[in-house]
Amino acid sequence: MPASVPLWATLLQSVQGVNKARNQDYCEVQGRGTAEEPLIMAVADGHGSAAHARSHLGSRFAVDLFVEEARRFGALAQPRGDERPPSLAWLMHYAEHAFPRQLVSAWREKVLGNWARTSSHEEPGLSEEHKVLLYGSTLVGAVLTPRVFAAWQLGDGELTVVDEDGRVTVPLAPAEADLGDETESLCTPEAWLRVRTHWAPVTAPWRAPRLVAVSTDGLSKSFASDRGFLQFMAGLDERLSAEGADTVRAVLPQWLARASQHSGDDTTLVAAWHRGATPAPEPAVAPEAAPATDPAGPPVTDPAPLINPAPPTDPHGRDE
Repeated sequence: MPASVPLWATLLQSVQGVNKARNQDYCEVQGRGTAEEPLIMAVADGHGSAAHARSHLGSRFAVDLFVEEARRFGALAQPRGDERPPSLAWLMHYAEHAFPRQLVSAWREKVLGNWARTSSHEEPGLSEEHKVLLYGSTLVGAVLTPRVFAAWQLGDGELTVVDEDGRVTVPLAPAEADLGDETESLCTPEAWLRVRTHWAPVTAPWRAPRLVAVSTDGLSKSFASDRGFLQFMAGLDERLSAEGADTVRAVLPQWLARASQHSGDDTTLVAAWHRGATPAPEPAVAPEAAPATDPAGPPVTDPAPLINPAPPTDPHGRDE
């Protein structure tokens, strides 16, 4: 692959929920996935209720601060110059313990600073925890370097990974689903203890995930089942492979707008599709005779949700 072509093609889109006063979601993607510029992606979902009246700011602060911490992590993973990089075991410990604590601490400091600068006309005498509560937000973020793939999640939303063989997983899904609208949050006391971490060394460029996506729960809630969400993500991967990132970017706002209509919530998706080099082929051998078949492979039982995440019929498994 020519050096000028990035290893990752990225997508970013956010749609405001129907009848919502403002979009509480915030998102970012940057970097190329190299040692010098790690690929960083994040989404945050402000809680939006009266008890969290400043959560649209809380979600923005969460993403901005995650990007800063992720840059530091990338620099640690592969330092420049002659400095020897730390071991993967040390990096994993840092990702699981130091990273969440530093991120939550920075977020709390940021929101309390914002309160101090802007609240002279508002209710005096609030406790520190009450002030932090006003900015409550979830967060899902990931960092990809040539050496490691790490991701963190606090609260609802999804990290979705499609591996080199096309298998779709949500590695940071909680063991038990949240009840109702309750979710873990950056405003929770000692929130760093509730951050879930995904860790995966990258042994070769072609063994990196084929697709990594972070999304707010407005997308997953638009489907009648977890299976429908996974089919959508598989279909996204198929469309990217078949048609390229530019085509998918053009229709992504329509897909998310339709999802938002079903969930009634702000809906945000950030995705990175790996288009890096593949390993060298094995030495050629005389092929065996084979019957003529469709070069795309055998048909699937129900191709619509796999090939087209937004077919003319309802992709979300719900009645119109």
